[in-house]
Amino acid sequence: MKRLLFPLLTALIVPNAVNGEHLNGPKELIVTSESTKESIALAKYLKDNGVVKYSAYWCPNCLDQSEIFGKEAYKELNVVECARDGKNSQTQLCIDKKIEGFPSWEINGKIIIGVQTLKDLSELTGYK
Repeated sequence: MKRLLFPLLTALIVPNAVNGEHLNGPKELIVTSESTKESIALAKYLKDNGVVKYSAYWCPNCLDQSEIFGKEAYKELNVVECARDGKNSQTQLCIDKKIEGFPSWEINGKIIIGVQTLKDLSELTGYK
């Protein structure tokens, strides 16, 4: 009984550590990898050419996709947050675009679902 009581009392005394109040703010992907010059240049090209990444902060594949670019390049991308409770959420746009999976890329009006390599994105967009 003491083994069960101690964790319960701890949870009540230290609520921030247990209930995740630190997550109450806007939810977003946190990208930690470093970008390369190439990934930054591609990200700028994608943005300049109207390519959109549809994403959700809770999606592990979205994080994997973002880590491929790295944190500096990720800031250059045109990213639409689809989760209702995500930072700068644009859920209705995602519904209107009929986004069915994450990440999704809109390239020349076509939706492509799934993690793409930088090479794949380069080929799909004509980036050299």
